[in-house]
Amino acid sequence: MEGAAKALKILVINPGSTSTKISLFENEKPLFEKSIFHDAPVLLSYPNVNDQIPFRYQVIVDMLRGYGVAPEDIDVFVGRGGSACTQLSGVTEIDEKLYGDTVKGVGGSEHPAKLGVMLAWEFGRRYGRGAYTLNPTNVDELCDYARLTGIRGVYRAAQSHVLNQKATADAHARKMGRRYEDCNFIVCHIDGGITVNAHDHGRMVDGNVGAGGDGSYTPTRIGSVPVLALLDYLESHSLEEARLMCSRAGGFVSFFGTADSDAIHKRLEEGDEAARLVWNTMIYQICKQVGAMSAVLRGQVDGILLTGGLVRFSDIVEGVRERCGWIAPITVYPGEMEQEALAISVLRALRGEAPILRYTGKPVWQGFDALK
Repeated sequence: MEGAAKALKILVINPGSTSTKISLFENEKPLFEKSIFHDAPVLLSYPNVNDQIPFRYQVIVDMLRGYGVAPEDIDVFVGRGGSACTQLSGVTEIDEKLYGDTVKGVGGSEHPAKLGVMLAWEFGRRYGRGAYTLNPTNVDELCDYARLTGIRGVYRAAQSHVLNQKATADAHARKMGRRYEDCNFIVCHIDGGITVNAHDHGRMVDGNVGAGGDGSYTPTRIGSVPVLALLDYLESHSLEEARLMCSRAGGFVSFFGTADSDAIHKRLEEGDEAARLVWNTMIYQICKQVGAMSAVLRGQVDGILLTGGLVRFSDIVEGVRERCGWIAPITVYPGEMEQEALAISVLRALRGEAPILRYTGKPVWQGFDALK
């Protein structure tokens, strides 16, 4: 009889717009999870997202040291991803091509999720271990109608919190005794970034481009801004300043100089009128996105799922319920399911229970023949 397979220690690396989170698993068993909050002024001290790599790397090393874990004792490194060419959903091995395209941001997004791929690659290369990613922010399952804009050759991109949204939708479908692929959901990831997507039978067919100036503003992002108003803004500000507003310096940071939602909500509770207005407008804008996605699904919605760190605030949940509860039942999944999804999906793939994809370096969608 063959001996039992070696238990794998899997480090999950999840950089976000306001935090760095790591988890260590031994096969399916979580050993620990740790998250460090980074306020906007800290991250804005780095001119580009890529410049954060040494800082975030050391944060991870320090967190591991706090638990008495040496990086060389880890078998597999798994990172959240994004910013490369669009990809299919599933587990993808991080190779030199995926790493390089992520560094260069060939997909056009500077979401900090890209740092997960870069950090997993750096650790894997340094210690001779495998590195993988799952459902990066640039998974492309958009329907054709979601792509076009009114400018020829300018298209809406597939950029969302794919990892957490798909994990949440799959978990909710199983809770209903159904398959994700047989359901229609509107999933709202509400945190430092906010994305609201229509999930049509297992595919994310439409949603806002969270880090691209689209949808609700957030603790760090501007959301949708009328184009002419933005052009007026650019008369006295640089293009780089506008780009920074889209992903790291907009929303709460623009209004209050901080992305700390607890601090803003405390001001609201103390009667601060500015905080009340800004906070409640964010909720209002989230609801507008939910309504739009219900139209995408033709009103055939099996559930509205609220997830992400900010759903810990009951007024956000009740605000969405008040305006959108008539569309479909609303279920709340506080926090996110990303850490477990990353670890377990990669473990299953390494066991041969699911495929391991290779990054092609080519976009999933390559244009409309009729418009070429």
